[in-house]
Amino acid sequence: MDSWFQVARDFAQEAAKKSQEIAKEAAKLSQEIAAETAKKSKEIAVEATKKADQIKIEASKRADQFKSLAGDISPSITNKSVSSPSHPPEDLEKYGVTDELREFVKGLTLDTFKDFPLDNSVLEENREPKASPKSNVRQDLTKWQERHALIVLSTVPEISRFRYILCPKHMKESKFWKIYFMLVKSHVTPYEMHAMQQLKAAAAEQGRSMRLQDSVGTASSEVELVASNSSTKGKTVSAAENDIDAFLLGDLGSSDGEE
Repeated sequence: MDSWFQVARDFAQEAAKKSQEIAKEAAKLSQEIAAETAKKSKEIAVEATKKADQIKIEASKRADQFKSLAGDISPSITNKSVSSPSHPPEDLEKYGVTDELREFVKGLTLDTFKDFPLDNSVLEENREPKASPKSNVRQDLTKWQERHALIVLSTVPEISRFRYILCPKHMKESKFWKIYFMLVKSHVTPYEMHAMQQLKAAAAEQGRSMRLQDSVGTASSEVELVASNSSTKGKTVSAAENDIDAFLLGDLGSSDGEE
């Protein structure tokens, strides 16, 4: 009986010892796993930080590229079809691009164009003409308006910026210029009317010159005709005189022979 208790006690001690060893081994393994996990976490964190830094650098580069691109196509240089940003003062005055116009335009906004009450029947957008290959404005404008628009695009930054933003995303080219000329009507109409009067006067003067040239040409033709008729009559009279002389001389000759 005592031997059985001894065996049981030894077995219990051995089991306890094994349990302690297993517990120590498990604790050690747990520490190793924790350490490995912490190490991996640190590596992942470092890698994530590197990736984030790379993304920031790339984003910064892209932002600089977009800024550069935006600068290249800014409204001040988008209108490359305009021959020159500088125009003679007499052209600015002739086409109504005055200081008063510039001051008025400074008070305009994008919403001024977007919210302008313009009847669609006025636009006739379905029959909108194409732009001339030599310019970047619509050909449904008069010659004077077209020239005014070209000068404004190159000398008034506000209008250049409005057109760049609005056309064609928010409105068509024809609508933009119709709204513009309706807004600035009181500022540019006197200059356009003066230009039209000058054109009419020049056309009238050209007509008078052409009529005068026609009159001179007609008079010259009549003089030539009269001169030609006079020359013909002179030749006829001379021939008649020669015939009379020949007749008289012939009669005289005959009389001398008879004597």
